[in-house]
Amino acid sequence: MPELPEVETTRRGIEPHLAGRRIATVILRRADLRWPIPREVSELLPGQVIDSVERRAKYLLIHTGVGSAMLHLGMSGMLRVLPPDALIGKHDHVDIVLENTNGQRGRVLRFTDPRRFGSLLWQPFGEVHPLLAALGPEPLTDAFAGDTLWHASRRRSAAVKLFLMDNANVVGVGNIYASEALFAAGIDPRRAAGSVSRVRYAKLAAEVKRILAWAIERGGTTLRDFLNPDGAPGYFFRELNVYGRAGEPCKVCSTPIKQVVLGQRSTFWCPNCQK
Repeated sequence: MPELPEVETTRRGIEPHLAGRRIATVILRRADLRWPIPREVSELLPGQVIDSVERRAKYLLIHTGVGSAMLHLGMSGMLRVLPPDALIGKHDHVDIVLENTNGQRGRVLRFTDPRRFGSLLWQPFGEVHPLLAALGPEPLTDAFAGDTLWHASRRRSAAVKLFLMDNANVVGVGNIYASEALFAAGIDPRRAAGSVSRVRYAKLAAEVKRILAWAIERGGTTLRDFLNPDGAPGYFFRELNVYGRAGEPCKVCSTPIKQVVLGQRSTFWCPNCQK
């Protein structure tokens, strides 16, 4: 599943082509993806000017004066800005068509999703969608810090990796980046969240920020079904220290990397470097 850096990379890729442009029409080639697509998407968006494209957790919000189209890429979703006559593929489910401007034909924001685990929802202007209402702080803001994690973790027996991936504590730290941040902080992912010290949470929060910022700069971690809007893969995957490296030597100490399943997700760690 595309993680926060992939979604942020997508936002940065599409916003320059969308902000300030007026929507001509919305073409829905099916009535639902993961959930039914609200009628407001096709009824209210046409004629509106796009103010901005925001990311909240792994959701992308296309803001207009009447409300926001709220997109989630799911497991295999991809957004591309294409010419209006681009060939339509089997899994191209949604087109947001932009008006012509300055003598140029309007482009199309196309949502492609082979597995249909993505979503297209609606957030009315001035409101917060229920899926966003209970989310924790963004990891790259001042609202997220080691003390945030330490206070939230008291008396928590869940594994610290699962705690870190809980969107109520901090948003967008998915499986890959949780594994990498815990390695960088030297924390065993299986350790109970409530047993991690305040000092170690400060280190973990700093590593989350560093790794996510670096991954965004490098274009995200390429997964099998993910491509950037310009068709170029990310490069951060070449620098992973533990994720997907079970049995391979640790890059720091040469101890074989271990793998275990936590919360139905594969987890990787170095038994020597992480305690």
